[in-house]
Amino acid sequence: MWAGRVLHAALSAAPLSRRAQSALTQLRGVLEEELEAIRGAGTWKSERVITSRQGPRIHVDGVSGGILNFCANNYLGLSSHPEVIQAGLQALEEFGAGLSSTRFICGTQSIHKDLEAKIACFHQREDAILYPSCFDANAGLFEALLAPQDAVLSDELNHASIIDGIRLCKAHKYRYRHLDMADLEAKLQEAQKHRLRLVATDGAFSMDGDIAPLREICHLASRYGALVFVDECHATGFLGATGRGTDELLGVMDQVTIINSTLGKALGGASGGYTTGPGPLVSLLRQRSRPYLFSNSLPPAVAGCASKALDLLMESNAIIQSMAAKTQRHLRHRLQLSSGPQGQGPDPGADLSSAQRGGHRPLCGGLRGGGAAAWGTTLTWLVPSRARIAPPSTLTKGPFGQPRPEALSPAAVLGLGWGKACACGREYQATVWKRADMLVCFILSGQAQPWDPWKNQAGAGALRAGSWVS
Repeated sequence: MWAGRVLHAALSAAPLSRRAQSALTQLRGVLEEELEAIRGAGTWKSERVITSRQGPRIHVDGVSGGILNFCANNYLGLSSHPEVIQAGLQALEEFGAGLSSTRFICGTQSIHKDLEAKIACFHQREDAILYPSCFDANAGLFEALLAPQDAVLSDELNHASIIDGIRLCKAHKYRYRHLDMADLEAKLQEAQKHRLRLVATDGAFSMDGDIAPLREICHLASRYGALVFVDECHATGFLGATGRGTDELLGVMDQVTIINSTLGKALGGASGGYTTGPGPLVSLLRQRSRPYLFSNSLPPAVAGCASKALDLLMESNAIIQSMAAKTQRHLRHRLQLSSGPQGQGPDPGADLSSAQRGGHRPLCGGLRGGGAAAWGTTLTWLVPSRARIAPPSTLTKGPFGQPRPEALSPAAVLGLGWGKACACGREYQATVWKRADMLVCFILSGQAQPWDPWKNQAGAGALRAGSWVS
């Protein structure tokens, strides 16, 4: 009898096993189809392995020698600042590797409360709350704050984390055209029937370099009884006279209600995000914000690094002023595109566009081949394609090689105009080609071999050259 039961169970399990294998085979087919579609659309994202610290000059697996890094969000160069690193080591030694807990159980240390107080002071707000990332801060804000009787009005080009956060809430949702104040006003008029009205915008739109017109937004918010939320991830630390962000830059610090930002870019570059604003709002988030309630506390070393980065900014604005000067003097004024789109704001990122999805690749390949790293952004929904160039403020002159002879430049080979861009003491041939409706520029290093853009389906534009840095 026992043997019969075993045999029956084995026979019964066989069809289940075959069905499970069939389901797995079906899943693999679906996934491969999706992956092939991504490749075909030109939006495949590859990860490059850096074998050194983050900085203006990095080492990348598979690439001989160092290359210049033009694609990090390390705007102020604090990711490898010796004082920031030392602060992280000290926090690690004093507070340990982590808390193994959420904040409200047993995961709040003095280093977290000190950092939150410092963030609130930096932004001149009542209180602040830490998250594992600003994506989490955006995911946790709108659902906790807004109810079905409320409304949120969002710029159509807001960051994906803002969009996802808004999707989670039950408020009525309005989307206004990018930077279009007439459309925002129309939406505000339509939203007057709701209890609370919250206008949500990025401060600096990272891919285009646009700065939100916060004066006009705050004026409309005041007229129509709305609150203002600003995501400052690509502004905190370097926009404004003291790096407080776009609200400081545009003189509306007292009119913006809520700020979300990150510790993972200019402020040390490790990880972490936060919300800062009215005290009662922060208290509500500690009670209801799900990413805060159900995520582990920020690691002490990360908190220590961010705290020191804020100390450096609040002690002196020298780093900020250096970034602003280099952005205006070199990245904007001397590397001017004579045609095609480019960000025009004070944000230190320069974005070169291609009207074709994946069209940034020849640009980025040319930069890497020439000793500079600028990996483009390929997002399924993002057309035109973008190549974002963001040299850190720590990129300075140094003895890193000799200028390349003009005779060896691709410009000379092709008989085209050329210019020079100077970074780390080396002159880089900066040459741009026009083809079809794509716009890209190439910066080739002193040691690179002539690079034929036509073989790489390169795209377009024209460049007037100058120095990147002083």
